[in-house]
Amino acid sequence: MNKPLITGRDIVIVGQQPWDVEIGSNCKNIAVEMSKNNRVLYVNSPLDRITLYKHKAEERIQKRKRVIKGKEDGLVLLQNNLWNLFPDKIIESINWIKNQGIFEWLNKINNKRFAASIKKATEKLGFTNIILFNDNDMFRCFYLKDYLKPAASIYYSRDYMLAVDYWKTHGEKLEPELIAKSDVCVANSTYLTNYCKKYNPKSFYVGQGCELEMFTRAGGTTTPADMLGIPKPIIGYVGVLQSLRLSIDVIAHIAAAKPEWSIVLIGPEDGDFKKSVLHKASNVHFLGSKDPSNLPAYINAFDVCINPQIVSQVTIGNYPRKIDEYLAVGKPVVATKTEAMSIFKEHTYLAATKEEYVTLIENALATDTIHLQEERKIFASSHTWENSVAAIYGAILA
Repeated sequence: MNKPLITGRDIVIVGQQPWDVEIGSNCKNIAVEMSKNNRVLYVNSPLDRITLYKHKAEERIQKRKRVIKGKEDGLVLLQNNLWNLFPDKIIESINWIKNQGIFEWLNKINNKRFAASIKKATEKLGFTNIILFNDNDMFRCFYLKDYLKPAASIYYSRDYMLAVDYWKTHGEKLEPELIAKSDVCVANSTYLTNYCKKYNPKSFYVGQGCELEMFTRAGGTTTPADMLGIPKPIIGYVGVLQSLRLSIDVIAHIAAAKPEWSIVLIGPEDGDFKKSVLHKASNVHFLGSKDPSNLPAYINAFDVCINPQIVSQVTIGNYPRKIDEYLAVGKPVVATKTEAMSIFKEHTYLAATKEEYVTLIENALATDTIHLQEERKIFASSHTWENSVAAIYGAILA
């Protein structure tokens, strides 16, 4: 069956993360994939006045100042068919304003400035009949459909932003309105898809792409030196150890219930983890942060991987990319049961309680086979940016 494909179009991508941010970004991956068959303009979020004041010495801010003052061209060719725009307008910092009416009035002014900068770039590039793709920015991009008049406007929901105080005050009103007036909404988790469907029936689940090549090659890796002395079976977690997202209680229960198991935690700790009871458990091993290129070797040394996520508004809608990484190595996975995890249910063990974690880990240890390992790898390998963008195209064409 042929994948949906849009070709020869002009696409403008806006959103929360500028291209020059150091961390990875879904939207940057989407932009690269779309540029294989279309012309794509990736627009950095505009500089606001408070950011200018607080970080004016940083080169990334200085560059934006030079563009705004006309001393440097803000339109940069990244690769064939893909450009990055540093907006030549500054916007006002208004999120501290509590009055909804005043906030919306000023936000409209900000949007008008931002749209003018984008329009100048699209005219320079000769873009016509544009597709506007908004990566989860409900404020700075709220009126862009009105000002840019795209042929199609798409809102991309990849996190439940209203759980974050910055977005909550005005977002509770504006995000549903933005979802409703967008032509299409797409989301990377089933939870967020259902959230969008409350306001727009043309809302679609499009999955998530992952860069898994280094994980799929983990089978031949050497066991890291700091893992060699740890007794098996090893129950492991890789990622940031943050109490806002990860349950200390579940990990402590597993360690206490099964003292013969080794619990290995890899990643930086927040304050709550550093002072937790886990540091007093003899079978819990904190190995610290590791270079990303070494993570597949650590995962390959685990017997079972876990993701003891806390269920909250912050976490409930997130696509668990970590699960794909575990599965790409072929490892059995026990994770917290959430709506977003439902797409993994045929290839993972989903626990609703800390007691279920222990039972399901026992089951995973007892029933793992080479056949199951291969099935996990095949499933994870289907989560590519090519497939996710094809699903986005399908939603636009629906």
